[in-house]
Amino acid sequence: MSQPVSDEESLMKTKKITNMMLASQTMTLLAIALTSASVAAEPAPSQEDMRLYTIASAPSAGRIEQDIKTLVGFGTRHTLSQTDSNAQGIGAARRWIETEFQRISAKCNGCLEVVTLSETVSGKRIPNPTEVVNVIAIQRGLTDPNRAVVMTGDIDSRVTDVMNSSAISPGANDNASGVAGTLEAARVLSQYQFAGTIIYAALSGEEQGLYGGDILINHAKAQGLQIQAVLNNDMIGNIAGINGVIDNHSVRVFSEGVRIAETSEEAKERYFSGGENDSASRNLARKIKSLADQYMTNLDVQLINRLDRFGRGGHHLPFNKAGFAAVRVMETNEHYHRQHQDIRTENGIAYGDVIEGVDFDFNAKLTALNAISLAAMAWAPAPPKEVKISGEVSADTVLKWTVNNKDKALVGYRVYWRNTTASEWTHSRYVGKLGQFTLKNLVIDNYLFGVASVSADGNTSPVVFPGAIGAF
Repeated sequence: MSQPVSDEESLMKTKKITNMMLASQTMTLLAIALTSASVAAEPAPSQEDMRLYTIASAPSAGRIEQDIKTLVGFGTRHTLSQTDSNAQGIGAARRWIETEFQRISAKCNGCLEVVTLSETVSGKRIPNPTEVVNVIAIQRGLTDPNRAVVMTGDIDSRVTDVMNSSAISPGANDNASGVAGTLEAARVLSQYQFAGTIIYAALSGEEQGLYGGDILINHAKAQGLQIQAVLNNDMIGNIAGINGVIDNHSVRVFSEGVRIAETSEEAKERYFSGGENDSASRNLARKIKSLADQYMTNLDVQLINRLDRFGRGGHHLPFNKAGFAAVRVMETNEHYHRQHQDIRTENGIAYGDVIEGVDFDFNAKLTALNAISLAAMAWAPAPPKEVKISGEVSADTVLKWTVNNKDKALVGYRVYWRNTTASEWTHSRYVGKLGQFTLKNLVIDNYLFGVASVSADGNTSPVVFPGAIGAF
């Protein structure tokens, strides 16, 4: 016969049971926490780099104005103009640019390698063999010096007759604005250090046949430089369009949709898997726009889905032909009376590319767009290689790529997706330092996908679309 339990014993038994239950709950919560931690692996880096806000506000309209005035002061910078004068012609202009790059380098303890690149060329618009000279400044990366992002502007200018090498041809907007922007970007970014290399390039021979681009490409190949991205700046100073629009808050970024360097086999792959809107150049343009949206105000980046203006060309084309990602950055509303014109007044209309047609604040704003784009990509790891995708007749989509363990800036990867009709990437997920990731219940037929590399400070490479079409 059991003995009756006292109230004190009953209370002690109840406390014991309660403590056991609490301990069990604590162990369960701890197990859940540990499981969650193992799934998350590590927190995603921030997607905001505060340094880029500082860079976005750093370019000086005053310095750009002085540079354009100096370039205009050389009278003409035609590729075939005189080279032995120190006051007039393209020779004087390129020597001044070289000196200016050297002055910038002196202020950062020699951080720039200033180089002149020349080749003697002849062609349709260069009837006699002529030395075409580029002036470049190379800011070497600390951990990935062979990977380069490039900003270009064209030195040369012209009037109505493309062969007239003696007439006054100020080329204030076309393209002293691009050269001045390139110099100013070098002044700003030379105060920082980057993982990858930045090249600031003043190219020659653009109006005569895009010769300077090929010269830089040949140099890069000879030096083992891997060009990741080229931002060609051609006319970034005008806000008054011939259509009557005054616009100081928008910029066009032109990019090829299908690679001009695509092989027949690559074209067949693209035809059946998509990617007509996802070349490396197109995703470079998207990257530039995303940076502007985050770090700049009062600037609308318009993605123009064509190589260049209708029937026209620019100095990014040689880089596209060589297989590199390259885009054209330029004003939205052009004024054709100020392009490729003899200086004159006819029927009350003033013609000529004179300095009065340049808005220096706008020029500085587009220079800032270049600067944050160069900085973000130079701080980011290299774009992922060998990106592949699968998921046919499946509810899931699988992305694979090669993990670059040699890239010291790399901490992980981020996968992206968007609807097939969306112009920009709309969704992303950080997946850590993996070489494969499965997106559950995202049917491959209904979306477009890509992968970007991520650094510890949150900067990402441009998104790489799977296959040859998207490879950088």
